Amino acid sequence: MALATRPRTTRTTRTDRRPTTVGRLWQSTIGKKTVMAVSGAIMLLYLIAHMIGNLKVFFGPDDMNEYAHWLRTLGDPVLHHEWFLWILRAVLLTAVVAHGWAAWRLSRLDNAARPVKYVHRRARSGYATRTMRWGGVVLALFIVWHILDLTTGTVNPNGESGRPYQNIVATFDTWYGNAIYAVAMIAVGLHIQHGFYSAAQTLGAGSRTRDRALKATGNGLALVLTVGFLSVPFGVMTGIVK
Repeated sequence: MALATRPRTTRTTRTDRRPTTVGRLWQSTIGKKTVMAVSGAIMLLYLIAHMIGNLKVFFGPDDMNEYAHWLRTLGDPVLHHEWFLWILRAVLLTAVVAHGWAAWRLSRLDNAARPVKYVHRRARSGYATRTMRWGGVVLALFIVWHILDLTTGTVNPNGESGRPYQNIVATFDTWYGNAIYAVAMIAVGLHIQHGFYSAAQTLGAGSRTRDRALKATGNGLALVLTVGFLSVPFGVMTGIVK
């Protein structure tokens, strides 16, 4: 009589782990939109402070150069020379990379959600979306130019090391310097105009009663920043700053 044999059981090792709450949020659409909103807010605060600092150029070389020196010594004696600027650059670089990455991933998700082409040829994305995408590309290229121009002086042969006022004048004494800066600042304004309201919605600030105020705030910030930044090359071109 044959003995009954017990069926073999194979143990399977489960290697997949459920993502944490933070991981699920990071992988989700709302998580990517939150990354865009927070990184955008960081850059917006920097732009406001940067514009205010740039306006010191209208008070003459001494005020502008002393302001630049103050930035390099900010935090002394806790922070060493230029440490504050390097910390600020690291934060801004992180914000720019996170903003660009989230925008790219959201664009990929949007394309994947509509794999079938439209029967009728028409723009799939609206004016605001196209403005944000191409504006982001323009601004990314401008950041590289801006660093090479006023930070390293690579593309500003008439600039003087450690003298920001003179470097600004040298930049806007050229037609291409004015043209590049004007295009970039218009892109900044359009980016803020469309992005401020979207970021506020993502962070939960939007409502039926606040939507109009949020849109007006975004339009106002876009206008003030665009005019404020463009006033500097205008001042150099008209001889107010020289």
